[in-house]
Amino acid sequence: MTEKKKSIGFNIIKSDPTDGHKGYGIGALSLDNVSPVIIDVEEGEAVVDIGAMHARSAVEKGIKFLKTKEEVPNGKPYWLVWVTIDRKEEGPYYAGVTACEMTVDRSIRRGYKSLPEHVNRMDKSLKRHIIVEHMDDKSKGILTEFLKKHDPGMWERSSQQLKDDLAI
Repeated sequence: MTEKKKSIGFNIIKSDPTDGHKGYGIGALSLDNVSPVIIDVEEGEAVVDIGAMHARSAVEKGIKFLKTKEEVPNGKPYWLVWVTIDRKEEGPYYAGVTACEMTVDRSIRRGYKSLPEHVNRMDKSLKRHIIVEHMDDKSKGILTEFLKKHDPGMWERSSQQLKDDLAI
């Protein structure tokens, strides 16, 4: 008996838990609509890895992260991209997309990332910001193709700023 592996996709918007009342929780940001996408620059691929929500992605497991990039001179480049989905009348779209740099050297089990930057960028994504202009062209291309392939309609409904900032 063969069992199909369930593929992990983006978290799609759930109903509002505060719907119908004006009490506790109004104005709080929900993590239900954000998904972490890991871009492996050298391999040219992007995957959704929910483990990254708690710094436990496949890339991050078993790695001690150091404070400066110079301490990991042979680190393999990665991007952690926070993608927030929202819905408008026409349907869901990529509302917030923010990228954070990360390097990992598996041979010495060390890596570099700025945890405050990762947290702040997740917050910015939740608040519907687009911050991708600092990415290299190859990574922008990988992310663009990933978002288009995941759902062409969501890509079409997304802001012109996202498309412009990811243009190479």
